Amino acid sequence: MKRTTFIAAIVAAAVGLTTLSAMARERGPDFATLDADGNGEVTLSELQARGDARFETADTDGDGFLSLAELEAAGQERAGDRAARMLERMDANDDGKLSADEMKSPRRDPARMFDRIDADGSGGISEEEFQEARAKMEERRGGKKRGDN
Repeated sequence: MKRTTFIAAIVAAAVGLTTLSAMARERGPDFATLDADGNGEVTLSELQARGDARFETADTDGDGFLSLAELEAAGQERAGDRAARMLERMDANDDGKLSADEMKSPRRDPARMFDRIDADGSGGISEEEFQEARAKMEERRGGKKRGDN
């Protein structure tokens, strides 16, 4: 029983702590929505309330815990929303599908990325260059590796 409560507390804390970063990634609510009392500032309690609301939304059976099924459903919903936004943003010919050409983005040009990682300009990426690029990427993510939350 204590283990279940402990796990639920960790999940609740994680949901609350990731609210702000998740909202930024998902283009979540605007400032006015977060500023629940309309005083021109978003307080910690307003952010925590938003996290609590997200938890309650994911807790579909209202038992105060997030089961694997509820977490998967919430993840599927977020993934579907991201996919819909991606299609809307990148579907240049509005056919409801993305071609390989539409998927290419100047921001994610593989040649530019390769050139940045190939620090010595040798035309190849050494293990040292690879590890340095990985460390820089993790640093930009606040020390988190890809897939960490």
